[in-house]
Amino acid sequence: MPRRKAFRGIDSASLTTAASRLYLLMLPRGKGNIFFTGATASLRGGSGFAVFASAKFGLRAVAQSMARELGPKNIPVAHLVIDASVDTEWVRQLIANREGAQAIENLDPNRLMRPAAVAEAYWQLYQQPRDAWTFEHEIRPFGEKW
Repeated sequence: MPRRKAFRGIDSASLTTAASRLYLLMLPRGKGNIFFTGATASLRGGSGFAVFASAKFGLRAVAQSMARELGPKNIPVAHLVIDASVDTEWVRQLIANREGAQAIENLDPNRLMRPAAVAEAYWQLYQQPRDAWTFEHEIRPFGEKW
């Protein structure tokens, strides 16, 4: 439970504070971008994930409110739903710990998202033209079941 409490505290308070301070720096310049990272839990809760889902629901609500407030001021705000794990050493270690070393050796190449692919999704949002801003962008690897 302590880890789940950390999710709630980080998402609900710290990110809101950080985003609020960021946009105060962006307002005088009349431009900037703020991106929030969510998960499927931002859209619907799952069994055993009540605390995580409530934090992600809250984060999405903050992002929506900020998008409505800041969009007209030329500061787009977007919420990305990342519906899978990103292929990092930390994630691979978690998989090995939970499923055994064999799971890493037989890892389906469509299970994890490459960090470069995730970065590209953020970069595409950053480059969007003013007349076609996206608030919510959902990404997942080919093999993800949804």
